[in-house]
Amino acid sequence: MNKFIREPMNAFTHFIGIILSIIGLILLVVKAARVGTPLDVGAVAAFGISLILLYTASTVYHSVIAGPKTIAFFRRLDHSMIYVLIAGTYVPLCLIALHGTIGWVLFWVISGLALLGVLFKLIWFHSPRWLSTLLYVLMGWVAIFYSGSLAPIIGNGGLTYLIVGGIFYTVGAIIYWLKPEFLRSRYFGFHEIFHIFILLGSIFHFLCVYLYVI
Repeated sequence: MNKFIREPMNAFTHFIGIILSIIGLILLVVKAARVGTPLDVGAVAAFGISLILLYTASTVYHSVIAGPKTIAFFRRLDHSMIYVLIAGTYVPLCLIALHGTIGWVLFWVISGLALLGVLFKLIWFHSPRWLSTLLYVLMGWVAIFYSGSLAPIIGNGGLTYLIVGGIFYTVGAIIYWLKPEFLRSRYFGFHEIFHIFILLGSIFHFLCVYLYVI
């Protein structure tokens, strides 16, 4: 901790995420407005906003210097936003790529699971680390069961970006769960590396939506 920021490297890595997410939101909305429908614009906006919310919550949590109760509040918010991002990432896949009945059903299922996930974090925040990690990963990989429906729409390129993004998120989640000490260096610990993998996952999912979904 320094005088102004509690965890400088953790805050910095996800502050970059805020900047990239704002740029990404603008690019997504502009493209969707040019080639898509109002529903498309709303879907990509939901994705972009969920990115901004996650990285903002994370940056604030790792930055704020305050009492234990305030820090605990921002930590709960930070963890809850993971469910918001998962749901936000599904929105363009459900409402633009899949659309129709199958898309709307998946949209409501994922939205419901995300809401339950947020409530779970609020009620039982100190649940076992492995349990929270498992819930994040399982929710994220539900999309794999719809790969057969997605492939004709977003192609192999889109599926590749989607899967690679999921792999980055999953590796990051495993690092978060296991907290491997061998990754620790003078400037970086496991949490900073976890943050980098989350950034990479977000970038690949953004590219999937921007290049292949819209």
